[in-house]
Parts: sequence; structure tokens; C-alpha cells
Amino acid sequence: MTAATFSPDDAWALTARHETLPVLSPDGELLALTPEELRRRAPHGPFLIVHAPATARRSRLGFLRESPCFDLLELFAFIHPARAAAPTPRGLALSLGIEETETGVTLLPRLLSRLLADLRQQAAGPLAPILRASARQLTEAGWIWGSTVRDALGDGPTSSADPLRVWQSLPKWEESAPPPPPAAQPVTAAEARARLHDLLGPTAEMRAGQADFAAAVTAAFLPRETRGAPHVVLAEAGTGTGKTLGYLAPASLWAERNGGAVWISTYTRHLQRQIEAETRRLHPDDALRRERVVLRKGRENYLCLLNYEDMVVNAATRPPAVRIALLLLARWALATREGDLFGGDLPGWFSEFAGSGLLTAVADRRGECIHGACPHYHTCFVEHSVRRAKHADLVIANHALVMSQAAWASMGSAEDEDQDTPDEDTLPTRYVFDEGHHISDAADSAFSAEFSGLEAAELRRWLLGAEGRRSRARGLRRRLDDLIIGMPALETPLDAVLLAARALPAPGWSARLNGDDRNGNDPDRSPPAAPPADPVLPELPPQTGLSGVFLPAEPQAILIPDEAVLANPSEALLRQLRQQALARTSGREPGQRQHGQREPGQRETGQRETGRRDNAECDLHPTSPGLEEAAQALVRALMRLAEPLKTLIHRLKARLSEDTDALDSTTRTRIEAMIRAIRRRALSRIEAWTAMLEQISRTEAEEGPPTYIHFIRIARQHGQKPGEYDVGLHRHWLDPTIPFALTAAAPAQGLLITSATLRDETGDQNEGRAEAAWDMAEARTGASHLPAPALRAALASPFDYARQTETLIVTDVNPEDAEAVAAAYRTLFQASGGGGLGLFTAISRLRAVHRRIAAPLEAAGLPLYAQHVDAMDNASLVDIFRTETESCLLGTDAMRDGVDVPGQALRLVVFERVPWPRPDILHRERRLHLSGGQPKDYDDRIARLRLRQAFGRLIRSAEDRGVFVLLDRRTPSRLLDAFPRGVTPVRTGIADAVARVSRFFTPQN
Repeated sequence: MTAATFSPDDAWALTARHETLPVLSPDGELLALTPEELRRRAPHGPFLIVHAPATARRSRLGFLRESPCFDLLELFAFIHPARAAAPTPRGLALSLGIEETETGVTLLPRLLSRLLADLRQQAAGPLAPILRASARQLTEAGWIWGSTVRDALGDGPTSSADPLRVWQSLPKWEESAPPPPPAAQPVTAAEARARLHDLLGPTAEMRAGQADFAAAVTAAFLPRETRGAPHVVLAEAGTGTGKTLGYLAPASLWAERNGGAVWISTYTRHLQRQIEAETRRLHPDDALRRERVVLRKGRENYLCLLNYEDMVVNAATRPPAVRIALLLLARWALATREGDLFGGDLPGWFSEFAGSGLLTAVADRRGECIHGACPHYHTCFVEHSVRRAKHADLVIANHALVMSQAAWASMGSAEDEDQDTPDEDTLPTRYVFDEGHHISDAADSAFSAEFSGLEAAELRRWLLGAEGRRSRARGLRRRLDDLIIGMPALETPLDAVLLAARALPAPGWSARLNGDDRNGNDPDRSPPAAPPADPVLPELPPQTGLSGVFLPAEPQAILIPDEAVLANPSEALLRQLRQQALARTSGREPGQRQHGQREPGQRETGQRETGRRDNAECDLHPTSPGLEEAAQALVRALMRLAEPLKTLIHRLKARLSEDTDALDSTTRTRIEAMIRAIRRRALSRIEAWTAMLEQISRTEAEEGPPTYIHFIRIARQHGQKPGEYDVGLHRHWLDPTIPFALTAAAPAQGLLITSATLRDETGDQNEGRAEAAWDMAEARTGASHLPAPALRAALASPFDYARQTETLIVTDVNPEDAEAVAAAYRTLFQASGGGGLGLFTAISRLRAVHRRIAAPLEAAGLPLYAQHVDAMDNASLVDIFRTETESCLLGTDAMRDGVDVPGQALRLVVFERVPWPRPDILHRERRLHLSGGQPKDYDDRIARLRLRQAFGRLIRSAEDRGVFVLLDRRTPSRLLDAFPRGVTPVRTGIADAVARVSRFFTPQN
């Protein structure tokens, strides 16, 4: 990013390629150079590039990292912040409206010329003063584009405001009256059809299936007749039906008519973006669309202005690259619509320039928000979004947010009969769950519980703060200090909380936990004795507090000797859990490499490509010696933590009522927010952990299927150092759609659950099989747990798959031979001329294939991109794949679902093997208890539905044509019903498959 004095006019332009690079010299000479030749010809640069980090990585040009590079993406980020662009020359050209008379490296000078022309135009506009101020600071920080940008802006007024202090210029939200409850007027089928016609436009051809879908789903918007019995519509819409506009038509009509919001929930970010784009048909005007349509995500996705300010205050002491990144981020913060750092209008490639650590540092972090105490509360992006959602017509959210919001609301109503602390969101009455086949997966994550080292240490950090480490973590005392200072009734329980929190894992817990075996503990020998009961926390006489609540008296001093760490009850339990998991797991310890292991034929389940195991897990029962005693000690410690937390909540609520005349609105808001935060961030988690730990002592077996599944897992977690693994006790619902039905579905008045793959259709669909397929769909979506029967609708895809597609199953490639699989991918991608999507069931196999085929494909003019290899988010990779029609893309399940790439950009899908469910403890228990006595059919159903999703990526419009290839010779015939009617898979060898693919895409004379 930084350089001394260089000019882009003197730069060598180049684009990313393996081996030979296309290069345009400063004199305009077009060359083809190897990396070594380029280094000899231009040892000191400078270089003109699009996406320098990716170019250096893909072209093996390590010296670029130390060379001055004029990266056009950086210039684009300054001139057009919050504008979408794929990070390639063609992607920038499309975003800038440049017709591609040149391609590749010769396009770069035109891109530079257009960008500078756009900047000169902005220099005559209202943003010119702040642009000049930003350019001045960027130049002072050493930004290589600084002089060029300042020359383009020219002389003129310069803002005296610091361009980094964006919070001074952001709009403030203003509180408004809460919206009244929505009415319940229905939407008729005819009205839905008419609205759909308006959305499509008068000249558009009405598709019968889309109109029928819009009419059928109006049943979800009927007035509810019985409390707890919402109207449910299960609607399977085949690919190409146009279901997004099909449900937007009645949903928008209902919202306008009744003055309420319809929440549209998706599983993937890809689909959130697609739905938001479709709402432009509904509201072409940007300002009106911002008012009527709101995108909601979890807080951790948004820019936190307080964290950002912490970075800005110390910007002068930070490296120049960080200051430059902050200034470019400030440009985006003033232009963004939502403030969403991840998957929003901040380009996914920005993190490669700024570093993922910077974005993580300025993002909102779980449990850290101080709400009304924040000086930026009224400019907060999250608070803006929350308040806009209350008055919107359509809220586009995700399954995780919807389920967590419903769970907290149900917990709040159970604990607060008088609703003293209302939720920040009012639960909607109408939902649309798109990607409904993922409801069970989302619920499994949302309603599970985990006691692990990382989770418990995070709670300790939230309660105690940084504990002397370099961190901006705010402990509970810092959050509450000015609210409770001088009030013994509140200070006392807070002190008790902070004392009891020391029973959670102390700093350095991971090194101590993972150092057991290195220190000589034999995992096969008997575990050490259980810790002494109730370590660290002394017995204190009770004291009567406000409102008659008892709690420990305020301690005079807290002195914890070093040896107390060894008696830490949380760490003692983690050691016992780890010991049991290692003892009962076959094979190697996680992180231990198998001596002499060969890559071909390597088992991938639970293993990295290097031969290291990712994780190990075992059942909780029967428990090993010492585990029960350790659990009981921790339960007592957690109860000592929970009681003063409850007291603190109770007394904070009492202050709201007793000091009504003395509290200003800001203080009241802060107290309410802290009550909610303590419940959500601490108390609910402690109660879940206590319930889990109490199960350890249970010895009697449950009658019938269990409600929960408990197991122990050792796993490498994000952010842990090499060789360090977390261990945790996990609890999952056997059927996670039960809590979804109870907390999210039952309180609503109407739900539409839709997907292209709700049912598992097999064989000839007689009446019995069709009914069974619908029954399974209801079970997967939670509809079977609701009292009112669901209305069922199925709309077939309008595509002619027999004409538009060909499906091949390759029979002579060993799926365990990485060389053979890679060769198959390479030849198939070359036969199609690019446009290939390669899907994998394991990250390690994806990386192994990518390593082998990237160079030969690049040499053939077919750029290869890969999830888990390229340091870009999935949205950026899909944007590149959609833009670069000769490129190929490798991905895992995130690319299998929700990706919409119509046209020639995606014309070949290659799946490396049958996507069987992962054979872990969760799957074992569910196939045993939820399969109706047919576990094999349960496995087959999962695999078929995943194959249907993968096949659905191939054809997205009536003009598309494509080939689907499955590289698994072991594919059983019973899975072939996954493919649409009219598709007849052909089993053949790889040579014939390549020939067929080549013929399929060869123009017919």
C-alpha cells in the first residue's frame, strides 16, 4: 500500500497467471514474461495491478509484497466506496461501465484513466473537501496513490475535520413511537397474481408456475384462528419457478395493507443478497427501498463505532499500512447503507488489504456492546437497523438471527411477566423461511449448548475484563461502574460475581490443558484425582440485601495464589473431559501426525490432508473415574456465580422502579440493556452449563428416545495456536425442530416454508410414497410439531432438463487417489472451456486437488479459484466466477447451496463423491431414533437431497445448458432419484466423460 515517490505512468502493468505472465511495459510493449524474467526487467517496479495480494499468491511473485504496487482496487475503494466490483480487471470494467474492447493486461490503463476521470468529477462535487482531507492524510501515511489522487482532486477547499472521525458526520437515529400491532387482513390469490404482474412489468411473460406459487402461498397470510396454531404453508418450488418474486408479491401486499413487517429468513448470505436485489423491482427508488426494506444480521457483522474509535485514537502510533486501511475504511463508513462489514457493501476483498485482524477489531463483538453508555449510541449502525426494522415492510434476515431472537423473547416472557425489559425486537407475526430445508441445521446450532475452554474463558473475560493483558475487553465492573458507584446494595453482588468468575478458565488455560501429555501425563493411565471441592471461593456469611434477596457478603480482599489455578474447577473438568475423549477415541491424538502416512488413500473424515486429525469425540456416558466429582465441583462454583448475578439483575430492576424520578432516559436505557446483557451473555449460559453438568451424574437410562444428545469433543478452534486444541461438553436436541416450533413458529400467525428441495422424491410417486415424502418434509421443517396441518404445494421446475443437461457418473476414477481425482477435474474443466464448479465434501481434498491443477489450468487460460485457498470471502469468489466466464471455482457445502450463477459462467458441475452425512455421534443418534427404524433410508435421504441441491446450481434459466459429473464409482442406483425427471445418468469412464463434455459444448453446425 505504501511507497515513496512513484507514478503509475512508470508502472509495469501485469495480471495474475501461473508461469508466464502477460505484462505491459511502461513504453506500451506487450510481453510474456516468467516471474524470474519480470524480476530482472523490473527489479524495483513499480507495478500496476488489480488485486496485488492475489496476484502475488497466484503468480508466485513473492517479491511483489516488497515492491511498490499501484493496486487499482485500492484506488477504486477510495473513489467508489460501497460499490460492488469483482476483484478482476473485467470485474472493475463492468462496475465502471467500460466496454471491454481490450481484455486482460491491456485493460488496466483504461481502468486507471476512468477512475481518475471519476475522481476529477467528484472534485467538483460536495464531497471534495473531505476527499482532499482524506487524500492529504493518506499521502502523509505513505499511500502510493496519494500524489496521484491529490493531483486529480486539484486545489480547493479542504475540510478541517479529521476524515477518520466519521462518527461526527454520520446521521443520528431518533426514537419514534412504537408501531401498533398489525392488522390481519388477508391477501387473496387474485391480488397476489396482480402484484406479481406489476413486479414483472407489463411486457414480461407470466410464468404459470410462478403465478400459481404466488397464489398458493397467500394461505400463510390468512388471519390466525387459534392461538399457538399458525397457518403453515410448505411450498416446494422447483429451480426456475421464480419463488423469490412469487412470495415477495403477497408478502409486500400484506405488509402494506396491515401495517406490519414480514420477516424473510434465509440460511446463506448469498440468498440474502439476491432477495435484497429483487426488492428493487418493488421499490426502484433507493430512499424508499431503504425505508421499506431492511437487511438484518447479527451484531458481530457490523462496524462498531466505539471499537473503530479505539483504533483511530491510536492511529498515529500504528504502522502506515494500518492508518491507510483505516482511512479507506472511513471512506466506506460514510457511504455504506447498512454498516455491514461481512457480506454487505464492504467489498469482500478489502480484508486482504486491511488484514482480517483489523476488521475483527472494529466489528461489534459478542456481549461487548454497552448500548446507551456508548458515545456513539445514536449513530450506531446496529441501532439504526433495529429501529428501521420496526417500521419496515420487509425485513431480510437469516435463520440464526430469527431463531435466537425468538428464543430470547420466549425466555424474557417466561421470566418477566410485566415485561420490565422488553426485547430490542418485537417478534413478527409473519415469516417466510426460504432455504427451508436448512431449518433443522440452523435450529441445531441455535438451540445447542456447549461448555468448552474457549466458551468459558470468553465468559470470564466478559466478566473480569483483560486481567492485565493487552486488550480492550471491558469487564462487568467497567460497564456498570457509574451506574452502581456509591450503592452498596449493587456493589456487593458485583464483587461477589467477580470473585466467583475466577472459577472459570484463567488466562493460559489452553497451554496448560494441551501441555498435559508434553509434561508426561500418559493418556492411557488413570486420570488424576478430582479437584478439591469448592476451590478458590471462601465461605462467607450471608447478608440481607435490597428486596430481601440473600447473597454473600462483600469480601474484604481477593487473593488468589498461583496454586489456585491448578485447583480451578473449570480447568479440572476440562482435563477430565479431555482424558476421557482421548482414552475412548481410536487412532491418534488430535494434532499428532501418523508416521509415514501416504496421501493417496488417506481417510478424510476427521483428518487434515497432512495426516493430522481435526477432532476427536466420544459419548459422555459411561463417565470415566473422576469426571463426576469434577462436574459436581464445577456445578457448585457455577451456582456461586449465578446467585449474585440474579441478585444484581433483581436490584438493577428495583432501581428502575425506586429511582424513577431521578433516572434520566439514557440511564434507564443503559440499565435495561445491562439487565438484558447479563441474562443473555452470562446467566443463561451458566444455567445451560449447570443443566449439562448435572447430566453427568445421571445413571438411569431414559425411556424411549432421549431429548438431548450429550458428547465430548476435542477440536482445533479458530484463533488457537498450533498444537492447541479446545475440549468441550456438547448438548444438542435430538430433534432440533422442536424448539424451533415452540419458540419461533408457534407464536407466529403465519409461516411460509419454501425450498427447491423440501421433499425426497424416490421412484414412482404413488399416493403412499408422495404422502411419506411430505411427512418427512414436515418433520425436517418442524411443521409436524404444530397443531394445525400444513398446506402443501409443489411447483415443478419449468426447465427441460433432458434437453438442457447431461449427467455422468464416472466409474474408473478411484475417489481415494488424489492424483486421479485431480486429473479428472483438470481434464473435465479443460473440456468445458472453463465455467466449472467443483464441489467437495472435505476441505483437505479440495486443497489437494487445487494444488495439483491450478498451474495447468492457468496455462490453458482457465483461472482457478477456490474456497479455503484464496483469501477472499465466498461472495467475492462467486462474483469473480460469475464475471470471469472462463474461470473455474472449487468449493464445499457453502457453494453447494444458495449460489445463483446463471448463463455461461457456470456450465459444468463436478462433485467428487457422494455427499453422505458425516458419521459422528449426532448423526448416529438421529439415524437411530428419527429414521423410523430405517437408518439406511435416513442416510440415503440426506445424500439425495444434497445431490439435488448440487444439481440445482447447474441450470438457472431456460437458456442455460450444462453437464453434471459425479466422480464416485460407488454411487448406488437408489440415489439417482435425486436428479430431476427426464435426467438419465450415464455411467462411463473418465475418457468418455471428457469426450461427452467436449461434444456437449461444441457448437453444432
